[in-house]
Amino acid sequence: GYAAREFAKQGVNPGELAIISKEAVAPYERPALSKAYLFPEGFARLPGFHCCVGNGGERLLPEWYKEKGIELILSTEIIATGSSVIKLTDFGVQGADAKYISYLRDIDDADKLIEAIKAKKNGKCVIVGGGYIGLELGAVMKMNDFDVSMVYPEPWCMPRLFTADIASFYEGYYANKGIKIIKGTVAVGFTADANGEVKEVKLKDGRVLEADIVVVGVGGRPLTTLFKGQVEEEKGGIKTDAFFKTSVPDVYAVGDVATFPLKLFGEMRRVEHVDHARKSAEQAVKAIKGGEDGKPIDEYDYLPYFYSRSFDLSWQFYGDNVGETVLFGDNNPTSPKPKFGSYWVKDGKVVGAFLEGGNPEENKAIAKIAKLQPPVESLEKLKDEGLTFACKM
Repeated sequence: GYAAREFAKQGVNPGELAIISKEAVAPYERPALSKAYLFPEGFARLPGFHCCVGNGGERLLPEWYKEKGIELILSTEIIATGSSVIKLTDFGVQGADAKYISYLRDIDDADKLIEAIKAKKNGKCVIVGGGYIGLELGAVMKMNDFDVSMVYPEPWCMPRLFTADIASFYEGYYANKGIKIIKGTVAVGFTADANGEVKEVKLKDGRVLEADIVVVGVGGRPLTTLFKGQVEEEKGGIKTDAFFKTSVPDVYAVGDVATFPLKLFGEMRRVEHVDHARKSAEQAVKAIKGGEDGKPIDEYDYLPYFYSRSFDLSWQFYGDNVGETVLFGDNNPTSPKPKFGSYWVKDGKVVGAFLEGGNPEENKAIAKIAKLQPPVESLEKLKDEGLTFACKM
């Protein structure tokens, strides 16, 4: 959707562009599936969240593509990029094929989950996984009046990004909402009733949890299998340059599958996030059109950005989460309006910044800090200044 919009902006003639997708609907904003799509009231439905409303753009309905002479070839699998969800059946987990064990990757998954929510009203839900999907779905299922338990093997939630201090706030907040959190163990099996519907989750530590619905969010895998031996790969993805060109002429890779040069940190990275998916799509199209028109275009200069929203909470993170950390602000999960953050400091410079409860100006300020990487006199002084350090830049 974002690539098509950029093509239209750059000038594309009718019949020059086709979009091939294995999904049956025009491109849409995937983050809505774990948020408003599942809300108990005021829910989102297509066409409400077709691209490109994710960054305040116009909604590209199927008619828009027609008007621009862009062909939409749907329900067709030619080259499936992006990621596929990791399923417990992949590992032969006993009973993992029972009914109402759900995953969330596409709109069909979300529809099945809604069917389960209606069928098992006010029941018990077990969330397997403590990452993005786990935390967002834990909140959504609680909003749908389910009795929610979350299970994950790590010592705290979102371990790839959160520090122990940051995670303890969210775990405390969720616990106050009545969500039970079980850490340091994994689901090793499921039992089903006579109808084949999930009934219990067996944990490695011997505990057994009752469940009417299980939602699994244990990660995804970039879909690179089709390209094995045909394009160069690196760090689990398809290797590209700063214009998303692969090792094969006229073949570009964007989003989850692309391993690209992250200029800010001088290294190759693969980023699984909607922000990079949108921006890499736009960059590739600029490169394609620039090549045709002989116009030079700038190299991709990406600032890693992650965000999430659940309950009344909303956080943003920019930069890199390496080095020493400095926590600041009010991170008491019982505060009426908690606002806190963290800086990551490496080699005497701020390289990353996280903020919960920030307003748009404050979020812009932490993004700027992560990009500028200013020097820090001392960690104590940085802690005292807190958000002021970013806002005065």
